[in-house]
Amino acid sequence: MIKPVKVKALEGYRIWVSFEDGVAGEFDLAEFAKRGNLFAKWEDRVFFEDVKLDPGWRSIFWGDGDELELCSDMIYMELTGKSVDELMPAVDSEQVHT
Repeated sequence: MIKPVKVKALEGYRIWVSFEDGVAGEFDLAEFAKRGNLFAKWEDRVFFEDVKLDPGWRSIFWGDGDELELCSDMIYMELTGKSVDELMPAVDSEQVHT
């Protein structure tokens, strides 16, 4: 998996993310924000702008890490147009059984 190396809050519910392989771009989180519940915390602009990276887990999060977290793989796939299969190729079952 490709790790995110930078993240920054932009206007609205958009974030800019760059990854270790040079892929970078904006990702609009408005659809998530419309769902309410957990994502309602983003209505507090200070909270939304305090977006962080957890490089150990490759996640993008807000708050103390327990409050709101997104998997960066989803954002990477959206930015690159790659599928899950392209990012996580199936393991050959013969390689697993030694």
